[in-house]
Amino acid sequence: MEGAGEHPDPQPQQPDSGPQQPGDHCIRDGDFVVLKREDVFKAVQVQRKKKITFEKQWFYLDNVIGHSYGTTFEVAGGGSLQPKKKKEELTSETKEAGVDNRNIVDDGKSQKLTQDDIKALKDKGIKGEEIVQQLIENSTTFRDKTEFSQDKYIKKKKKKYEAVVTVVKPSTRILSVMYYAREPGKINHMRYDTLAQMLTLGNIRAGNKMIVMETCAGLVLGAMMERMGGFGSIIQLYPGGGPVRAATACFGFPKSFLSGLYEFPLNKVDSLLNGTFSSEMLSPEPKESTTVEERNGVEENQAPEPENEDSVAEAPESTLPEEPESMEIALEDPEDKGAKEKGSKRDYIQEKQRRQDEQRKRHLEAAALLQERNADGLIVASRFHPIPLLMSLLDFVAPSRPFVVYCQYKEPLLECYTKLRERGGVINLRLSETWLRNYQVLPDRSHPKLLMSGGGGCLLSGFTVAMDNLKADASLTPPASASALKTEEPAAKKRKCPVSDS
Repeated sequence: MEGAGEHPDPQPQQPDSGPQQPGDHCIRDGDFVVLKREDVFKAVQVQRKKKITFEKQWFYLDNVIGHSYGTTFEVAGGGSLQPKKKKEELTSETKEAGVDNRNIVDDGKSQKLTQDDIKALKDKGIKGEEIVQQLIENSTTFRDKTEFSQDKYIKKKKKKYEAVVTVVKPSTRILSVMYYAREPGKINHMRYDTLAQMLTLGNIRAGNKMIVMETCAGLVLGAMMERMGGFGSIIQLYPGGGPVRAATACFGFPKSFLSGLYEFPLNKVDSLLNGTFSSEMLSPEPKESTTVEERNGVEENQAPEPENEDSVAEAPESTLPEEPESMEIALEDPEDKGAKEKGSKRDYIQEKQRRQDEQRKRHLEAAALLQERNADGLIVASRFHPIPLLMSLLDFVAPSRPFVVYCQYKEPLLECYTKLRERGGVINLRLSETWLRNYQVLPDRSHPKLLMSGGGGCLLSGFTVAMDNLKADASLTPPASASALKTEEPAAKKRKCPVSDS
């Protein structure tokens, strides 16, 4: 590992990285990775000669192929990434510290280097560590600061001038932290600790048969797939033309994980409950809905990529060189172009028909699984009101199985709680709100952070029970209880009449 970190040229390792097993820890071409710098994350796909922009820095990911996850790279000239060497110990000069900061005046004159000098150092190709070292040496007040103040100063300057990127493997925690920090609206403001409680309360484990209805860009679905490990089945109910799985794609699951993933349109659930569902109901719609899914799914999957993966910024670079060639071909031989367009259109129609048939087949398989009504759990995390969703989907869950409902606000869950109590068939109902506080853990200065999250959403959880026995018992007991209530007069009406002297 040390040798891989010290040699900047990873080319000799590329042939060995090809036949790696799925469970290895090496980065390969086409893998989904997460770039990390301080507390900022970004999910991208490793592709050769693909320009990535992250934290005002642009670079290519060609040199990360073959290295292990968790390796830290420096952005060198030309946008190439080179593994960063081990940190060197600070010299004794930088360890000199003052007693307190009472005599330090922040007048802006303590730094001898100007912005022009720093820009000139950057133009010469000097690394960020050397720039930080020169800033320390040219600061007149650095040695008078306390040791804690010096650490904060160095950390601040490193963050500004050092171009360092760490490549980590995607996981539920990393992706949930990334989405909550950058785009919380796309995941309905679901915090990572709330997602962890959902997975625990829902008893997500390998071999389960789960039903999920979520509008969190596929983050909840990806978290369930990661915990189940490719064993079992998941039925995703989606509104609109097709499911949105932008966050699910960032996990980089192998194809074996997708074999147990089924999808079913939400507007066909009522027909399943009424027993009027048939395969003919899917025949006219997939031809239209598939095109919508292809458009909406691709657009929605790529919509967050300008911020997460910079696909919009990279698209012009890949398409610009191809436009002159296509125009030359069009000018040279328009008849050949027409023939090619007809052939490509025919292939597109055939591919489209194949996808529609495959989608219809998967819908029928999902309908068959739902009609068994023996799911091992239900997870609901959507922007819609939870009452109609939960009342219809609970019928597909087997008795003694958990269900969890997430909502950003507690009022819809309170209504859902009341409705479930009236309906019956559930026990151990619990409405909870998560609370999280981060701590700074450093030598002699561990304390809660000043800023904390205001809220991470609310959860309604419980267990299903069989309804038939409850109804039978209820039909036997009412006559006795009703007669007792009728014969006994309320205590408030039992009053003695006043006795007169006569």
